[in-house]
Amino acid sequence: MYNRILSAALIGMDVVPVRVEADVSDGLPQFTMVGYLTSQVREAEDRVRTSFRNAGFALPPKHITVNMSPADILKSGSRFDLPIALTILAADGILPPDSLGGIMAVGELSLNGDINAVTGVLPIAAKALESGTRLLMVPAGNAREAAAAGGLRVVGVRTLHEAVHFLKTGETPVSLTEEPEAPVLNHYGCDFADIRGQEAVKRAAVIAVSGFHNLLLIGPPGSGKTMLAERIPTILPSLTPEESFEITKIYSIAGLLPKDSPVIGTRPFRHPHHTVSASALAGGGRIPSPGEITLAHRGVLFLDEMPEFSRQSLEILRQPLEDREIVISRTSGSYRFPANFLLLAAMNPCPCGYYPDMNRCSCQARDIERYKNRISRPLLDRIDICAECPPVAYADLTENGEKRQTSASIREQVEEVRRLQEKRFHGSEIHFNSEIPASKISLFCQTDAEADETLRRAFERLHLSARAYHRIIRVARTIADLDGAELIGKTHVMEAVHYRTIDGKYWRL
Repeated sequence: MYNRILSAALIGMDVVPVRVEADVSDGLPQFTMVGYLTSQVREAEDRVRTSFRNAGFALPPKHITVNMSPADILKSGSRFDLPIALTILAADGILPPDSLGGIMAVGELSLNGDINAVTGVLPIAAKALESGTRLLMVPAGNAREAAAAGGLRVVGVRTLHEAVHFLKTGETPVSLTEEPEAPVLNHYGCDFADIRGQEAVKRAAVIAVSGFHNLLLIGPPGSGKTMLAERIPTILPSLTPEESFEITKIYSIAGLLPKDSPVIGTRPFRHPHHTVSASALAGGGRIPSPGEITLAHRGVLFLDEMPEFSRQSLEILRQPLEDREIVISRTSGSYRFPANFLLLAAMNPCPCGYYPDMNRCSCQARDIERYKNRISRPLLDRIDICAECPPVAYADLTENGEKRQTSASIREQVEEVRRLQEKRFHGSEIHFNSEIPASKISLFCQTDAEADETLRRAFERLHLSARAYHRIIRVARTIADLDGAELIGKTHVMEAVHYRTIDGKYWRL
């Protein structure tokens, strides 16, 4: 007999429905699986055989053929165990012939018949809803995650026996169809009020977060660069439901969803060590999975001690910073991963950290040049704001701090600017000022006469690139938003240009 059930394959961030077919016929006992499968999928034969025996289902001594179509899509992972087992049981007559109609199933089988959780269930649930599937059967451990897609009947099963019992009787062991609870924002154990002094740097951070502009902090050791960076998550704007769902899909595929919540409610803050490999940063492997760049999507990627990262790893950032996605090519196809993140980097001005204070700097000129040149000019050109962190004064360290802004008050400013941007970009795919395409600069970034003249002079005197010009005017748009100004004025442009000239103190223009 023949039967079939739906499952799904993950190709990067894309979900492809897969039809799992089984035919049980007379002939020499044999178990054959076809359909462009990896070794992970082929191992399902042994898991299915053993789980059948231990769960009390006798695998028929017949010729069993399992096919997964479309055959030109590579199938990987252990999520096909459950659909393979169910379609064999239906083809052998143990399940009613029509019991698998309109059902999509994913899950990994243990040797004793238990069904283990798998990765990528949320995007699979979204695809099942889109394709009109009447029911999604998943491991009980993934039931809440699948229900987060909303509008889809989800049945969670703990064992193969529970799955068979449900398909025979319709009695659900674990059924979740309700909408997920609203995500709760994390509570951080740090605050911007902890930072003493560095008002100019905090101003740069507020601008960067408000418009999602890339930020580079330069300063000697102990000036507060890392301390400030670690407090950036406390002022990030809240997620929209669409952004939250988008991030949760990524973490579902990567297998990094927190156990206490099926939905990511805060913006990611990724902080890889400088020894991270290029593959781990971009997403690698024979079948690529999300790397640090993608895991920072809609959030922050913090690179502390940026020149200590390998040149190969840093240069990988150039394409996603421009295109807001990363494309990884393999022989099996091209994999696209979203990469719309705020790059936050910190570095010392030289190996010892004290340049240009030549009274304290012990580095040779060639060592300083070699250290700075680990960051290429094309990569530096993609950084919107460069802020200098000077040593903290004694008076700042000893003041009582009553006048220092808290993260809560700063976040109110950021949220207000976020609302302005939502209104400005309503109906488009743009979320922040940093995402304004060059073709729409004149539409969204209108300047007055003085600002236009100031921008022209800066462009000519500083020999700016077209990319630098566009990034300056986007930053000026955010500064104007913080001031509540409709038009970009001269002071807004001057401040934006200032953030592009600090690097000239350390790199030759």
